[in-house]
Amino acid sequence: MARRALILVEGHSRIGLLYVKAARRLDLHPITLSASPDQYDYLAADGSDAIRVDTGKLDALIHECSRLRATYHIAGLTGFAGDDESVYLTVGKLCQSLELPGPNPLSIERCCNKFTQRQLLAQAGIPIPAYRLAANAAEIESAAADIGLPVVLKPVLGSGSIGVRLCRSVDELTEHATYLLAANQLRQSSPRTLVEEFAEGPHYAVDIMGDEVIGIAAGKFGRPPHFVFREYAHPAQLDDEDYKRIADVSLSCLRALDLGWGPTNIEFRLTKRGPVVVEVNPRLAGGPNPRLVQLAYGVDLVTEHIKQVIGEDWDLQKRHFHAAGARFLVPDRDGTLDWITGDRHAAAVPGVTEVELYVKPNTQINLQGDYHDRVGHVIAASLSLSHTQEILERAVNMINLSISPFATAGEVRQSAAPTLSTPAEVGTAQEVKS
Repeated sequence: MARRALILVEGHSRIGLLYVKAARRLDLHPITLSASPDQYDYLAADGSDAIRVDTGKLDALIHECSRLRATYHIAGLTGFAGDDESVYLTVGKLCQSLELPGPNPLSIERCCNKFTQRQLLAQAGIPIPAYRLAANAAEIESAAADIGLPVVLKPVLGSGSIGVRLCRSVDELTEHATYLLAANQLRQSSPRTLVEEFAEGPHYAVDIMGDEVIGIAAGKFGRPPHFVFREYAHPAQLDDEDYKRIADVSLSCLRALDLGWGPTNIEFRLTKRGPVVVEVNPRLAGGPNPRLVQLAYGVDLVTEHIKQVIGEDWDLQKRHFHAAGARFLVPDRDGTLDWITGDRHAAAVPGVTEVELYVKPNTQINLQGDYHDRVGHVIAASLSLSHTQEILERAVNMINLSISPFATAGEVRQSAAPTLSTPAEVGTAQEVKS
């Protein structure tokens, strides 16, 4: 009898290994198809099978899966969006072609286009920020004037807060509009930008599997104008009324966008007029959310997603109610990372369940204002949110890093010049508390 395989299209630096391990626990053989398998360190470290294939071409993926079927029984197929949401769209099309359980490609496509998503939500009467679609600088300026500053500028396509910025003045608006339009020209894509009202209020994210709300998390961002998460906690401290309002709007989003197969993550701002939908993501959140959900409620979203992918019944029953939280390590300056220490001490703090560093010494830090700025995280859990926050605070304070400023052009020229004198110091390393 052929061995059952789970096909994973591309990988994911944060949750990819969770899928590999969960697949094995379900007696599946995980195989990753990737245009560049080397970018996922865990594949080599884990000894997981990976095949190089152009994942941007559906025909190439169909051909590779047909070849694999000569050796394996493909029990199911899924994948990861990463920076490119189109990968998950390809997953839907590939599942459809191979007659495997999977998300509706049309629903995924409409949801991943932020403008189309906004239109469908508005038509369904779901509360969203005021928005306009703009193709050039003049239209961006006009849209911002109509909506009123501050506004949020973001690309129509993308994830991870890449290119998303709060613009509080005309100067900030002009600067970021120029950046987004230039980036579109470099990618040779349609220069479309979404201009949105800034919905003020605390941030919440809903983790859904199928059409069932598993939990609502509270998130906090770092300093504006960027939207880089600094912490997440499950469950959010909401009264029964606000929880119900957010859960009800979440299920309305699923109906409006024809979602409800597999995982969905929906982001909200709780404003003076109630919950306002900021983003609907037709996939599992790529950060530590799956681990927080498991720690908080005992529901393993990754394993239950794979069960649906292979056509088996899932189990979404909550087994306990704990408080789980994550803190992200985000440097406050550019430069070269000299060292980062304290992770082992942080991991030894009672209640800490995971400490992960994403970078190593000599890494160049170039802050972009998106999720790439994070260099690590700490996860903890306890019986109460206040205790979990105390644990995280203690653990994060044990982690220190040192960043040296980049050499200036003059320093580079001087160090390259033939001379017998002592080279000028590049700069004094600065210790940073994360």
